[in-house]
Amino acid sequence: MGKAKQVSWRDAKVAPIIFVSGPEDYLADRAIRAIRDQLRKKDTGLEVHEIAASDYSTGQLDALASPSLFMEPRLLIISGVEKCSDALIDDGLALLENPQTETTVILRHNSSSVRGKKLVDAIRLSDAAIEIACAKIDKDSDKAAFIQAEFAVAGRKVTPGAVRALSDAFADDLSELAAACTQLLSDQSESIDEAMVDKYYGGRVETNAFKVADAALAGKSAEALALLRHVIATGADPVPVVAAFAMKVRLMAKVYGNKYASASTVGAQPWQIQRAQKDLAGWSEEGLAEAVMAVATADAAVKGMERDTVFALEKLVLLLSNRGQKNTEV
Repeated sequence: MGKAKQVSWRDAKVAPIIFVSGPEDYLADRAIRAIRDQLRKKDTGLEVHEIAASDYSTGQLDALASPSLFMEPRLLIISGVEKCSDALIDDGLALLENPQTETTVILRHNSSSVRGKKLVDAIRLSDAAIEIACAKIDKDSDKAAFIQAEFAVAGRKVTPGAVRALSDAFADDLSELAAACTQLLSDQSESIDEAMVDKYYGGRVETNAFKVADAALAGKSAEALALLRHVIATGADPVPVVAAFAMKVRLMAKVYGNKYASASTVGAQPWQIQRAQKDLAGWSEEGLAEAVMAVATADAAVKGMERDTVFALEKLVLLLSNRGQKNTEV
């Protein structure tokens, strides 16, 4: 008995059976698109069939995968295997026993359930299959690595400041982050720096939110309040502003008193750890504890617990500007 080869989503390649697993849909879509493009490049007459696993009917896989009269290549994309029917499990197991040379079958499972485990286990033990794992990209270190790789693959340089600015600007949407990288790559500059990112995306709420947080943590209360009021005046949602503070304070709490803090121990890039260490200058353990609680209070306020969300945000800015001390007034 063989074993399916594990392949990175960036190195997606054609195989008789391709199992695309994991929760990161954007990476899965990139991998599937790359496979489809490879097959079309080889034969422009490629037939593509898309099937929802939950709607699968008995015999459908065999009918579509069987060789046609003219031997046209086929690509079958079966989505939502985490919701598959028993019929798909049975037919999938049969296909593993007799994969078709002119047909490529992609099975997409987002790992949200154990449904189809019998089929998944069999795929992973088949030497006719490969698995493309698409793990969630949610840690700052993962996003930074993704950004760096996007530019490296294109043979372009990106500065640490630009990586940080992009990660801040597109904190919650990987597809938007990738699109931003693509847009920056279309610029003719040899190296992508922070100024260029600010030129394209400096107006995003997330970007301005981090500018507020950076000013507050640097002790520049007047500048931070001015930036905050500008962000709110433009009609921006206050939730991303609190999220920026939360991200900063959370990392500071992880780094505080930890002289061995590293990317692997705190889940952040070296430059982020260095920034957190710089931000911690003058902070006490008690002040940091106050900051953590203040961020939680502000988060609740902007999500409906208080009517005056601006006042709650201003209190947070002043507390952080004063390194967790409460002896300031708005």
